[in-house]
Amino acid sequence: MPRPLLVLGIVGGLMVTINLRPANVMAAQQPLMRVLVFEGFKARIRADSNKPLLLIGVGVVNKKVSGLTIRSDQGQLKISIDGRTEDEMTLDKKTQLRIETNDKRGIWLGNRRYRGELKVFHGTSGLAVVNHLAIEDYLKSVVGSEMPKSWPIEALKAQAVAARTYALKQYGKKPHFDVRATVVNQKYLGIESETKSTRRAVNSTRSLVLLHQGRLIDAVFHSSSGGLTAASSEVWDRHFPYLVSVVDHDQHSPKYRWYIWFTPRQLKEIFNESGGLNEIRILRKSPTERILGVQVQGPEGSLSLSGKQLRRRMGLESTRVSFEKLVVGDLPNYIPQWQYENNEQVGVTSAFLQVPLGSLNNESNPKVLEFKSDQKSSLVLAPPPLPSDDKYFVLLARGFGSGHGVGMSQWGAHGMALKGAKFRQILTYYYKGVTISSYK
Repeated sequence: MPRPLLVLGIVGGLMVTINLRPANVMAAQQPLMRVLVFEGFKARIRADSNKPLLLIGVGVVNKKVSGLTIRSDQGQLKISIDGRTEDEMTLDKKTQLRIETNDKRGIWLGNRRYRGELKVFHGTSGLAVVNHLAIEDYLKSVVGSEMPKSWPIEALKAQAVAARTYALKQYGKKPHFDVRATVVNQKYLGIESETKSTRRAVNSTRSLVLLHQGRLIDAVFHSSSGGLTAASSEVWDRHFPYLVSVVDHDQHSPKYRWYIWFTPRQLKEIFNESGGLNEIRILRKSPTERILGVQVQGPEGSLSLSGKQLRRRMGLESTRVSFEKLVVGDLPNYIPQWQYENNEQVGVTSAFLQVPLGSLNNESNPKVLEFKSDQKSSLVLAPPPLPSDDKYFVLLARGFGSGHGVGMSQWGAHGMALKGAKFRQILTYYYKGVTISSYK
């Protein structure tokens, strides 16, 4: 069933329409997702190759263009077609543009291509672009955006079913879009993230979703839990019976165990209200050792934060973390070199930290150390060099996992698939008491 359109008028040959989309309208074959792919003040939209874009009109010949630039300016949309800035058109903020193409290569928005159609309107933060496309096409990109294409097909299938369930759970809840194209909901990077393996994963699980007592579940997922997933009540206010803690299969994840160093100067920027950090007290932890609340004591006062707030401020991979202050020697610009043999840390060339090296290792020797910096290498050789006023200590954060830890662990799905598990086994392991059925 097509969505009804209200014709507002023709501006320079361009038909302007408003979408009157009912909350639960379905396409004849499958739901049409509305994905918010851009928010800003200027967007460039263009055709791929020589096939033009179609600016759809009703009752008139469609306007064909190779590209257009749209600006948000004081509540109005300003549009220049095919680079002709002298013919720039102005539309008020109540209008909405609809852009389509019959080119299978899609529509370029910036440096990404998208299937389906784009609708452009004036949103709460300037210009908004929403990609409308069939859910199965949407998922072919989501799976490739959320998981590497080289992963086992059963892990990709599990991701397809979880992502489909999650998307349909969000369907129709907002007036202008269903989901964002970011990790706020689930990553969607357009046509470039589609591959042969992601198309196979979506097509072979077509229309399958996860149900609990006949209803769509909140099929949340994350990268890696660090050995133990969290129940929903540990992270959010509500308990879902299908989102309980389970032992994860993510021990091979690069984020299974991680380390980050912070200097006093960095901590002063992070905790500016307290003038930096003298001590961090963990007030509450969840049953799976995730931080729920902390108190930061600094030179200029104290600060209370939730685990989520702490993670966001410090850029931590997860809230399953502990902290230790390590005293540093008086040579602020000296950088020791960690020694490695076959990617195993075996020692340090000279004394730098006034603590035994073993205290860094916990139960096993970490293969990879990481800290907040611009370094790109996978093996970090040392803590960052300290400026002259940072020569007394560094704060070491030791953590496990990446993400909120609730629902399916993507690296856990990968590990189970490597051991021969099928996608249904993976899904029913991470989502307890669910059934897998078609939404049709």
